[in-house]
Amino acid sequence: MTLQQQIIHSHSFENGLVLIGQSMPWLESAAFSFQVPAGCRYDPADQIGIANFVCEMVQRGAGNMDSRQYIETLEGLGVDYSSSASVYGTHYSGASCSGQLHDALSVFADVIRRPHFPQEQLEDGRLVCYQEIAAIEDDLPQRTLIELRNRYYGQPDGRDCHGTAASVGSIQQTDLKDFYDRNYRPNGMILGVAGKIDWPALKEHVGNLFADWPTKPETVPGVLAAEHGTCHLPFDSQQTHIAIAYPGVCYSDPDYYKQAGSVSVLSGGMSSRLFSEVREKRGLCYSVFASNHSVFDRGCVVCYCGTSAERAQESLDVIIEQLIDLKLGITEDELRRLKVQVRSDLIMQQESCRARAGSITGDWFHFGRVRTLDEINSNISALTVSEINRFLEQNPPQKFDLVTLGSQPLEKKNDGISSTPTK
Repeated sequence: MTLQQQIIHSHSFENGLVLIGQSMPWLESAAFSFQVPAGCRYDPADQIGIANFVCEMVQRGAGNMDSRQYIETLEGLGVDYSSSASVYGTHYSGASCSGQLHDALSVFADVIRRPHFPQEQLEDGRLVCYQEIAAIEDDLPQRTLIELRNRYYGQPDGRDCHGTAASVGSIQQTDLKDFYDRNYRPNGMILGVAGKIDWPALKEHVGNLFADWPTKPETVPGVLAAEHGTCHLPFDSQQTHIAIAYPGVCYSDPDYYKQAGSVSVLSGGMSSRLFSEVREKRGLCYSVFASNHSVFDRGCVVCYCGTSAERAQESLDVIIEQLIDLKLGITEDELRRLKVQVRSDLIMQQESCRARAGSITGDWFHFGRVRTLDEINSNISALTVSEINRFLEQNPPQKFDLVTLGSQPLEKKNDGISSTPTK
């Protein structure tokens, strides 16, 4: 089976909005993904969580719709929709039958350009934000990973978009409107659409919705330096949560695929090194994985382990041992498993217009262009063991940042520092 030929269009409007479309004519559906340049990196330091709060409130009435009419309109169109704030942007996405695409985009044009911010729903919106914060407080692995990213990247790129109950509690309606007025703008906004589309008609419709929206200057966020090293979050529990980060390359780096190949060896299923060595052979933990993480211009590799308090130190020691041993290289069998998994993922993405809409939006943000699935497949297929091993020699896992959450702090006994030259 081969990946189907992909037709990708793009158009930049005079006000800076970029529209990207990928035709997937074998589908009967279509999906869209807006990335508005209003992420939490633009939150004022004393109002962390405001981007997420605005994301909630703009959907409580916009254009000619009140909150109830907004929901009923989308349900009537059969749109499966979602929204979220992230570091760099606020995202509004949805999928429907292709015939309802233009109407769905019209609804979200109102949400993005003409929100009401109803005063009578301010506390209801705040309550939703409180509930999201409480859910994170209860999710101990997530709390550990959030603290790790915060320390590794510093502010604003390591920021969690939800803020705290105190910061969200201080935000008033005028603050929400001020944030919206400063940061919701066409220049820097990306709209990706994928599925069964008519490109000329789509471009005209999006132009009618957004082309007259005037540009605004970009807000300049404040910056705080990263805090590398070891951090312990005390928590009375029989479990310990361990999060480790070490320097890596960002998503747009030419060596990203080589790093991804090495990380898949660590955490690419039940045959991966971390799962096999830490969980299966030694029975030290109930969860362990590694993944790539990237902001716009920096990246790292993140590892997580959930274990019992009495086995936490040994778990940490074995994980770091596996990370350091990675510089010795990977095998042909490990690379072959990676290629099979990636190809499976690409084929499944080809069948999902929603996944593809989000992917092309992200590609444009990171690369300024869209990679076809064939290009990604070719890059992965071309990887060799010698290339990945050379990358690992030049970029060995080392300088580990550590965050633990549990009853007792742990000791990082080895930082992987050697005389091996780094990139």
